[in-house]
Amino acid sequence: MLVAFGDSLTAGLGVSPDESYPARLQEKLLLSGYRYRVVNAGVSGDTTAGGVRRVAWVLKSKPDLVILELGANDGLRGLNLAETRANLEQIIQRLLAGGARVVLAGMKLPPNYGTDYTAAFHTMYDELAKRHDVPFIPFFLDGVAAQSDLNQADGIHPTGQGYAMIVKNLWPIVEPLLKK
Repeated sequence: MLVAFGDSLTAGLGVSPDESYPARLQEKLLLSGYRYRVVNAGVSGDTTAGGVRRVAWVLKSKPDLVILELGANDGLRGLNLAETRANLEQIIQRLLAGGARVVLAGMKLPPNYGTDYTAAFHTMYDELAKRHDVPFIPFFLDGVAAQSDLNQADGIHPTGQGYAMIVKNLWPIVEPLLKK
């Protein structure tokens, strides 16, 4: 079992369920000969604090692998980075202790949040991945962010094509962790 654990970017806000990245990842797994079931544990608007509250629920499914994509809403709300980092760390630790492998998806913020905050926000993910020795996707929306044809009208949430690009980008990081 593979759990996509995150916020609206994981849930697939604004696209049909079969266009979300977890659904597209499920399709890629099957086409590649992997028999994993992908659970979409994305909740729109969720913060890292909400993620901490949901860890026990995620672990109930006994996932082999969890792709953790949380923190964007914390950053967009300008929440305290020490708290965001502590929440992400707690989520990672609890998932690892529960027997799951974790892939951490990094995020970036728009520059209008100030250079100090945005830089600290971005490096937080890399530091956590190194500290806990977990595979790392440096920027979950790489090649998708700021591409008008790959994003919905809000400029934040990907289209179905944007989600296809996300799966293409995360596949080289996720596939080596899988067993046929």
